This record gives sequence, structure tokens and C-alpha cells, in this order.
Amino acid sequence: MAEELNLLGSNTEMPSSREEAVIETFANPSPGRDYWIELHTKEYTSRCPVTNQPDFGNITIRYIPDKTCLETKSLKFYLSSYRNELCFNEMAVNWMLDDLVKACAPKKMVIKGEFASRGGIRVTVEVTHPEL
Repeated sequence: MAEELNLLGSNTEMPSSREEAVIETFANPSPGRDYWIELHTKEYTSRCPVTNQPDFGNITIRYIPDKTCLETKSLKFYLSSYRNELCFNEMAVNWMLDDLVKACAPKKMVIKGEFASRGGIRVTVEVTHPEL
């Protein structure tokens, strides 16, 4: 199982874009049971496509795995790659859902982005798979 993971345990450089990032997975240790996995980071950053100013946020990923689970170091690298992305918060959270569903094909997934206030307005974006 661990032989399939290339980033874990190595000092790999951070990817420069989300397209360059590799999201690794490993076999679900309990495939016969539905259970939630929750992953959270308070270190999300991207850049506004209009002003080029940084956007900061908290990202929470909750999913019920099917055959595979997300490996957290590769997920950290993937999320860090957004530092170079010019995107609105709504775009970013939807891209995350698309990329993570493609990587691990979960039974269910919810991604929530809670972003720092800009101009006195705080944005929260939540997306689900499968769609409601």
C-alpha cells in the first residue's frame, strides 16, 4: 500500500499550479463500512483574478470514501498550489470538488470554504458530491 505513495516521506517541491499537483490515494482500510473522514486547513490562500490581492480562508473537506482515501501530504501540496491561482473563491471550491472527486471517487463529499472578509463581506462556499 505505502509503495504506491510517492510524496509521503520525500522532500518534494510544492507544485506551482493545481494542474501540476498530484493527488495521491491509498486503499480504503474499511471498504465495507460507510464512515466520514474530515480534513481541515486554516492556511488556504489564492489570489483575486481582478485585483491580484491575496484571499485567505479555511477549507474543510468531508467525505465518505469508496475504494480509496486521500493521502494528506499530497492534499496539502495540492491545496498549497492555489497560492499561485487567480480565482474567485466560488471557483476555487468548485475546482477542489472536481479534482478530489476525480482523484478518489468518494461515495459522498462536501467541501466548505470560509473566506476572510473583504469589504466587510465574508464569503462561505459549500459544494457537494453527488449534487443535492
